[in-house]
Amino acid sequence: MTTALFSIAGAVAVVAAVFVVTSRRIVHAALWLVVALGGVAGCFGALHAEFVALVQILVYVGAIVVLVLFALMLTKAPTNPLPNVTTGRSPFAAVVAAVLALILGAGVVLAFGNEKIRPVTAGSAQAVGTQVFKTWVLPFEVLSVLLLAALIGAIALSQRPSQTLPSQKLSEGSDTVSSSGKED
Repeated sequence: MTTALFSIAGAVAVVAAVFVVTSRRIVHAALWLVVALGGVAGCFGALHAEFVALVQILVYVGAIVVLVLFALMLTKAPTNPLPNVTTGRSPFAAVVAAVLALILGAGVVLAFGNEKIRPVTAGSAQAVGTQVFKTWVLPFEVLSVLLLAALIGAIALSQRPSQTLPSQKLSEGSDTVSSSGKED
């Protein structure tokens, strides 16, 4: 049963990933990305790694894709099909992708053969939480400070330059020449 669920979720992820790459509309590509990442979460769920599956959904589907969609909306990127963006190298890229897929598939088959997919026995939410907040607490906190700095930087970069008020112009130009011709 685990092998069948894993295979179905993997097939959904691969097909959706192909649609992400071949979609001509950027919004449709982002929505197919949701399906692809959901398929990956399904793979984790089939392996009984529920915590990793939920983190996959919350972080990637819930945050990253929403961030991409907000970026598209806020930058007013064109959402209509862009035929001039695609190049004539698409058939060559498809052949290279197919060859790489065959090589990777052959490597997986040679490495694992007929071995059945077994559910994960370790990796519960409690075990992951203990590792994160005991063993890896310093890197976890450094990462949180780094993300906070990135958020503040993104907010600072998105602000429009403020216009100088007339009262600020007067205070900046205090060393001007008065009407009598002498400096103040």
